[in-house]
Amino acid sequence: MSIHYLTAQLAQQIDEELMNAVGAFSLDQARASLMELAGLACAQTLATVYGKEKYPKVLVCCGPGNQGGDGLVAARHLGMFGYKPTIYMPKPGSKDIYQRLQKQCVNMDIPIIPPLTSTEELPRALQSSNVILDAIFGFSFKPPVRAPFDDALKLISASGLPIVSVDIPSGWDVERGNAQGVGLNPDVLVSLTAPKEGVKYFTGRHFLGGRFVPK
Repeated sequence: MSIHYLTAQLAQQIDEELMNAVGAFSLDQARASLMELAGLACAQTLATVYGKEKYPKVLVCCGPGNQGGDGLVAARHLGMFGYKPTIYMPKPGSKDIYQRLQKQCVNMDIPIIPPLTSTEELPRALQSSNVILDAIFGFSFKPPVRAPFDDALKLISASGLPIVSVDIPSGWDVERGNAQGVGLNPDVLVSLTAPKEGVKYFTGRHFLGGRFVPK
């Protein structure tokens, strides 16, 4: 079976079509439903590869966009699966849906590293974690990596912990991969909808999740 890869433009077009008459999702329903499906797929993938008996403590790294929302959903599900997730947000999202997802995690007593102290607290969180879920940047990311994310990616890479990346490894160009060498090098990748062009160069374990596009 041949693998089809998405460009950044095509990935964006699919998202837009899911939120209009073609996909039949309302905007609010689409954001919530797609994040829920994506986050669940990521949590299930991590649980498949890294069992909670050996890898109970998960550091879920969330960016400010939809990718970060997927991470927050995944953190909630991981907590329900019996893992002990901690959420790290270099820069939290401002959208209402992001705030609601964050509140759901707080209600489950999932620890969240305060953004203002995240740079200082990240090394400590890494030392006490067994595996990382990378949900920082999505397919709309364009290099270079800017502060505060640049320092965060360096610390995550240097930790030596296994990494599961959501859709595209953080720091990678969606079409050219890790050409600049500043992105994460995950052990596991969960592509959402379909693999993006840049992950042709990914050599780890590769899963497909979030199958919300009909044939």
